[in-house]
Formats: sequence, structure tokens, C-alpha cells
Amino acid sequence: MRHGQTLFNQRRKIQGACDSPLTQLGREQAQAASDYFKAQGIQFDYVYSSTQERACDTAEIVTNNQSYERLKGLKEWNFGLFEGESEDLNPPRDETRHSYGDYFLDYGGESDLQVQARMTACLTEVMNRPHHQEVLAVSHGGAVFMFTQQ
Repeated sequence: MRHGQTLFNQRRKIQGACDSPLTQLGREQAQAASDYFKAQGIQFDYVYSSTQERACDTAEIVTNNQSYERLKGLKEWNFGLFEGESEDLNPPRDETRHSYGDYFLDYGGESDLQVQARMTACLTEVMNRPHHQEVLAVSHGGAVFMFTQQ
């Protein structure tokens, strides 16, 4: 799942490798997810989170502080020098891949295929662990989107 709303989301700032805290709405979103899982009788055997604060905070709220493992492979797309800048600076997306392609490589960031490969390797390794039936992985919108585009 994606983390809750952050201050940078609210302010329309690019955030990938950089971090910003959850807003009150973001905390409420995480609590709503927690309430939903409880109502559905869903309990997680294992919980994983990106190493970024916004994802960790979401995982803690959603699971009522169940222990979890932080995985670098679940981090958000790194946008290089664009981190913390206005979302108005984002380039147009490649319409065939619905992605930014390799645009951010020239600015110290990652390509879409690098993000996809990282997420795939991380989640495949997690899914292949024994006794992992009900698993929660808290990550980020861009990274999750790229994972689903295979």
C-alpha cells in the first residue's frame, strides 16, 4: 500500500528520496486503512516498509505498532535534483509507458526501469520467504506504479 498524504503532497512538491512528514489527513488515511483491515479480519503475518519516514509512520499506524522490517528496496523513485521542487517542474510522461522514462538519470535520479527492477527484486524476495501468507508492504505511489507495470 501507499503511505498517507504528506506535507510535500499537500504543497505539491516532488518527493522521492527526500522525505516529509504525514499530514493530519495522512494519519487519518492510515487509521482508516487500519480500521478497514480490522473490519475485514485481516491480520498480517509480516509487515515491511520503505525506509522513508512517511512509509514507516503509515505502517505503524495501520498495524498499531506491529513490528516491521524496513527495506530499502521499497523506497520511492529517486528524482535527483528535482527533489523538493515544485511538481510543475515534472516532465511530461511518456504516454506509451505512462512514466518519466529515464529523464531523471541526467539529474542524479533513477529511471523507471531501475525503479521497477528494484521493486520487483525486493518484493519477489519477500514473497518467496517461508510462512508469508498475509503480508503488508508499505511503499510509495511512483514505486508501486512501476512495480505494477510489468
